[in-house]
Amino acid sequence: MSDKYEPKFKMDESLYKMRHSLAHILAEAVLQVRPKAQLGFGPPIRTGFYYDMLLDEPLTEADLPDIEKRMRKIIQEKQTFKREDLPKAEALQKLNGMGQSLKAEYATELLETNDSLSFYTSGPFVDMCEGPHVDDTSKIPVMAFRLDSIAGSYWRGDSSRQMLTRIYGLAFPSETELKEFVKNRELALKRDHRKLGQELELFIIDERVGKGLPLWMPNGTVIREELEKFAKEIEFKDGYVRVATPHIANGELYKLSGHLPLYKESMFPPMRSIEKDPDSPAEEFYLKPMNCPHHHMIYMSRPRSYRELPLRLAEYGTVYRYEKSGQLAGLLRVRGLAMNDAHIYLTEDQIKDEIKKVVAMHKFYFEKFRMDKIWVRLSLHDKDKSKFGDNEELWNKTENILREVLKELDVEYEEAQGEGAFYGPKIDYQTENVLGREETAATVQLDFLSPTRFEMEYVAADGTKQKPFIIHRAPLGTHERFISFLIERWGGAFPTWLSPTQVKLVPIAEDFIPYAQKLADELRGLMIRAEVDLSNDSFSKKVRNSITHKNPNTWIIGANEVKDNTVTWRRYAAEKQETVSADKAKNALVQMVEQRLMDNFGDVGLPL
Repeated sequence: MSDKYEPKFKMDESLYKMRHSLAHILAEAVLQVRPKAQLGFGPPIRTGFYYDMLLDEPLTEADLPDIEKRMRKIIQEKQTFKREDLPKAEALQKLNGMGQSLKAEYATELLETNDSLSFYTSGPFVDMCEGPHVDDTSKIPVMAFRLDSIAGSYWRGDSSRQMLTRIYGLAFPSETELKEFVKNRELALKRDHRKLGQELELFIIDERVGKGLPLWMPNGTVIREELEKFAKEIEFKDGYVRVATPHIANGELYKLSGHLPLYKESMFPPMRSIEKDPDSPAEEFYLKPMNCPHHHMIYMSRPRSYRELPLRLAEYGTVYRYEKSGQLAGLLRVRGLAMNDAHIYLTEDQIKDEIKKVVAMHKFYFEKFRMDKIWVRLSLHDKDKSKFGDNEELWNKTENILREVLKELDVEYEEAQGEGAFYGPKIDYQTENVLGREETAATVQLDFLSPTRFEMEYVAADGTKQKPFIIHRAPLGTHERFISFLIERWGGAFPTWLSPTQVKLVPIAEDFIPYAQKLADELRGLMIRAEVDLSNDSFSKKVRNSITHKNPNTWIIGANEVKDNTVTWRRYAAEKQETVSADKAKNALVQMVEQRLMDNFGDVGLPL
């Protein structure tokens, strides 16, 4: 990855207009078959467009070809898009006259801060919309779009409101680009971490255990533990100290931290303690949604001096969050997750330097793991005091600090109002999964609120008591999400140091099994994960199986290898194989593991 992070995908104006216009054409076509449909929102998106509608009769994916056909007919009619701006009273009268109650509700909110609203008319279709759109439908290539799928969505994203029908469409500048996207997406689906996770026996999710609660199988556990080991070594070198905290805590802790009043919907319900002593009232305990309140209590366990700061407390702590069932998605969205967490307690004048160190750590990890599709979002607060701490001065100060750090480091970023944490602004590292969905890979948060809520202090150089600031950081995010990224980006082909099986030994015939077993035992003595294929499969199938399971190294053992004390080494990512002495091969494997070489990516050869 270069010194500048890749900015988020930006849609050029002509493509935006095309996709936005197709959303209107979709709604017009749906109204032809469902004339009582209530219109929600219909924006352009990264791969095309969608429209949300409240339907009196359902639609299924079997209906999409007919709707798509109607859309093509509308395009060929050369309908023009005409804009009209109406004052408050006329705008509401128009929407109510159209029977569009959802739009009228939204318009009422918009008119609290606007004197008028804009409408676009194309053929018989009218929609409240800011635009822009193409001049007329003939400007849209008739074969450059297709309807893709149907999903459900809550009105205004509120699960207590109506469930709408969302129809997704794909749209690109040309038919050729559309076909290329569909082809690439089909290839990407083969790399879906849920599919590969099952095939490679990395993890399972069984509803008898619980939705969103992954069970890590032996292969997946190897990857988890190797990542954690790597992170612990990096953090040790950077001055972090490790702590361990319980999986549950008294509800009073989460009231103090602000999680119960502001984050309760994402927490599991409380467990009540059973006390037989009437003088000991029952307590409520919660599964921890975050590690930070626990770390704060460790900070507060004794008086702190400025000489101890920055104090960096790290923990790969397991947390539990109640994600809605419809939002669960393999390892990307789970309810039990192990976070590469740390909290840094520091003085105000230490913030910039420490943030720069944390940003450098993120950059190191992203480059190490070949995560090149990363862009940076500076997540800020908005004026909603029910969601964000009420201290405008500190919001502005901390947001400016993060802004200055990113500019000084020459990191490109975009700003997002209302996306900050309730206790402070954050730097979010965004990426996308194989299906193009945007995800947060890691985050750096600057917390000014918790020290006040917890009444944290340190003794400054002048003897006065001051409040620290806190940096929350998780450069590898969670095991669950980060491993899903790696599975999809690498297609399940892990480098030797991360691979569940680091070398598979394949004897050509039964006579050569003892030599293979002897080598495997010696490798395990060197802490190398080695396995001998003892199956009854043919030799060629054994080799194919090793490749299918994406083993980075296959050692073939035949008569010559036994006689000469050698192995024939076949690499997953290499076209040719090489015969080398057994000692040389063992030493090379040890070096690949100790140096954590990224040997499946063509930029690191065998250290022979």
